[in-house]
Amino acid sequence: MQDAGLSVLCLLGVLVLIVILFLAMALKVVPEYKRLVVFRLGRCIGQRGPGLVILIPFIDRGVSVDLREQVREIPAQTSITADNAPISIDFLWYYKVFDPVQSVLQVGNFELAAQGIATTTLRAVIGGILLDGVLSEREKINNALRTRLDEVTERWGVKVTNVEIREIVPPREVQEAMNRQLSAERNRRAVVTESTGTREAAVNVAEGERQAAVLRADGEKQAAILRAEGERQAQLLRAEGYAMALEKIYSAAKLIDAQTMTLQYFETLKTMSVNPSTKFIFPMEFTSLLSDFIARQQKK
Repeated sequence: MQDAGLSVLCLLGVLVLIVILFLAMALKVVPEYKRLVVFRLGRCIGQRGPGLVILIPFIDRGVSVDLREQVREIPAQTSITADNAPISIDFLWYYKVFDPVQSVLQVGNFELAAQGIATTTLRAVIGGILLDGVLSEREKINNALRTRLDEVTERWGVKVTNVEIREIVPPREVQEAMNRQLSAERNRRAVVTESTGTREAAVNVAEGERQAAVLRADGEKQAAILRAEGERQAQLLRAEGYAMALEKIYSAAKLIDAQTMTLQYFETLKTMSVNPSTKFIFPMEFTSLLSDFIARQQKK
């Protein structure tokens, strides 16, 4: 009885182990970013996932396909330009699987196949461009490579999203020539910048002198105007003073009679007599004034 019970336990353990192994082989958990391409007895029955996927052990086989965008590096490749200059180029290409079934059925290793196409396409594209164009038209080369790769990989269910040239290494002689050209260009720019600065400084100085001359001329003009205005006002004031003086003299002269004038003449003669000079000059009107004065005195 003990042997029979032990046999039963062993049989149950084996069955449990078989069930566990069966479930482990049959149950697959597919992440959101992956799909499982299922083959049943060698025939593709489509893609499964994401989530829990049940496969029949020993009958179904699943191939996992990653749907995330991937990046791969193409090692440095030596290409010949249109002007027979050898250059070394390496680049990155980005792709994304949009049809998992076709990516498994149409090509055995699409990454290796795409890498081969990329290298041959690179040589073909570079062979039609001059060296200066390769160095200056990187974006054009990127677009050409992406277009050519995408045309081939599209039938594999793969979309090439981008191609980026990472480094272009020209021959040493070309690098030395480029360095000399760069040095000459920098010297030229320095000379141009210096001459431009000198010219602008001269222009600024001339402009400053012109503005200063204009300001000085304007100041002198204003000063001359003010001086002329002051002189005119001064002349007007002097003329007004002369006019007022003459008016007062005329008003006073109208009040003076002949007798007063005669007395004024006598006062003048008195002052003149003090002078040691022996010559006297009398105006002609003095005699008439004197006769009138004597006549008035006799009447009194």
